[in-house]
Order: sequence, then structure tokens, then C-alpha cells
Amino acid sequence: MYTPAPVRGRGTSHNPDNRFAPSRSVVEDDGWYQEVPTTQGTEVRIETAKTIITRNTSPDLPFDRSINPYRGCEHGCIYCYARPSHAYWDLSPGLDFETKLIAKSNAADVLEQQLSKPGYVCAPINLGSNTDPYQPIEREQQLTRRLLEVLLRYRHPVTIVTKGSLVLRDLDLLAELASQRLVRVMISLTTLDDELKRVLEPRAAAPKARLRAIRVLREAGVPVGVLCSPMIPMINDSELEHLLEAAKAAGAQSAAYMMLRLPLEVAPLFEQWLQDHYPQRAAHVLSLIRQSRGGELYDSRFGSRMRGEGVFADLLAQRFARAMRRLAFEGREAQALDCSAFCPPGAQMALF
Repeated sequence: MYTPAPVRGRGTSHNPDNRFAPSRSVVEDDGWYQEVPTTQGTEVRIETAKTIITRNTSPDLPFDRSINPYRGCEHGCIYCYARPSHAYWDLSPGLDFETKLIAKSNAADVLEQQLSKPGYVCAPINLGSNTDPYQPIEREQQLTRRLLEVLLRYRHPVTIVTKGSLVLRDLDLLAELASQRLVRVMISLTTLDDELKRVLEPRAAAPKARLRAIRVLREAGVPVGVLCSPMIPMINDSELEHLLEAAKAAGAQSAAYMMLRLPLEVAPLFEQWLQDHYPQRAAHVLSLIRQSRGGELYDSRFGSRMRGEGVFADLLAQRFARAMRRLAFEGREAQALDCSAFCPPGAQMALF
């Protein structure tokens, strides 16, 4: 079977059919030379959203609502658990996910409508639960910045997860939100190795840029933590303590980690990535993943899907807990956000 050549600047060169496709196509090498493009441009489609706040009841998540201004993510992280969501638009979780993006152009207006409803009860909203709110196209689209402007105007608390250094563009808004205890930022830091970052997260910010983002945010008074996610056996798990140490030195106040998750179409994409970049250790990596997932590549059960189970997962948890104590990271409760100040513009605040 024909194997696509690597696409420069992308996480995968493969574009498999999504799980809802009524038919499957297989490309065969007929022996004739064909010019294969070494780059792939980004296409941005516009969506008019009807609602923008997504609710969840997952016991694994520290929030019950989130906003994703974009579908798909140009960062191209090969491990991204959000890749299968592209199937709902009849797009591939492979190359389509990182090249055919959807921007919810009216996100800020819809958010304002939802926050203004009489029955709305305030609780922190997360930006970046599915795809990164500060991926490269945010520079032109500015949807995340407009959302933050609405949240600031309504005095609504927000948490942000990103691996994009573009977050510093909105330092003015974040500092103002922080002064009212309305924001907390988590910077995702997966590796300190630039070469590993290049193939694992091709269009995400460099490790040094993410550490600088932590430093600058903290200097501006913004509560900031580090998310070491995902931890991949025999790929980056040996860096866990170094990641935490570097983040702490940069000013991170809190920390968290997650084990690699490979739901649905992500598993075969990740397996091919291993064969492309780490063929000699691919079998070992997959074996350790299966040992941590009850013999499978993925376990969707609440309580174990984020951490895994078994000897390797337990050891990783112990290492993380020990590093947390040694480095004196704070818990989430120390960075609690204020929901009492929420007030739609023009509405009268409670006297007591």
C-alpha cells in the first residue's frame, strides 16, 4: 500500500476516512512517479454558531462548561484527542483536522446572548477544552480576544488551556481579569526537546516560548500553571520532573498531568506516527500503553482515562506527586476564581 510522504509542518501526512464515511478509499502505488506536495496550506471555513457554551458532566474535568471558538487545530499535535470530532463535519481526523479549520465567527455575540439570559448561573468557563484558542489562525480571526472582552465586561470567570505563545497578545485583558480574580491560565508543556516538539506538535510554540509565556503572565499578576500533557511512555515521560522544574522556575504556581489518550481514529494515526519517527521503539511504546489501558490502546472509563492504571501509570503518578511536594506547587483551591462579581452590563448588582 502507498505510504504518503511526510508533509512539512504538519503532524501527520495521512488523511484516513472518518468513522462515519459510507465508503473507504485505499491508495495503491502503481509504480509511476508522482509529485507529492511537501507543504499543505490551511483553509479556514466560517461557521455561524447558534450556541457557544458547551456543557459537560464529566467527573474528570474541573469545569462544567467550555467554549471552543475553533473546530480543528493548526498546531497539528499527533496525539490530539479532539481529532475524531472532525468526523461530524465529514472531514478526516488526519490532515483535514489540522488544515481544514472552522471558525465560529459570531462566537462573542452568541456568548453575550447566552450570558444575558435571566436564568444563567455563573461558573468558570474554560477556553481550550477541545482545540487551542490560541492556535495560529487566532492571530487574524481574533475570536478568543473578543470572547475575553465579553467575559471581562460581564465580570465572568474564565480558565484557559493553551500551548500557544499568542496568549501574551491579550496580556492587557488577562491582567485586568486577574486583578478581579476572574482568570487562571494553564500552559501545556509536553517536552523541552525542540526536535521532539517539531514532530510531535509541529505548529505549536517552542518550549522556550511557552516558558517565557509562563514567566510574563506571572509577572503581570496572572495566575498560571503548567499542564504536562500528554505523558507518552518512552517518548516524553522521562522529562516529567524536568518539565515541572522548568515551569516552576518560570513562575508556574500549579501543575497537572495526563496520560496519553488514543480514542477512535487517533490510535491508528499515532501508531503510524511511531512507525514514521520512532520505528525501533514503537512496539515498546504501544506495549506500555496497553499495559496502562487494560490491554487496549484506549480506556474511556471516567476515573482512569486521564491517568491510566497498572505499574507504569502508578509509577508516573508517584513521580508526579513527589515532584509536586518537592517543588511546592499549589493546589487548584489556592487559585479559586470569583463568581460573585458576575453582572451583565446594565443589570443591577445585588446589595448583599
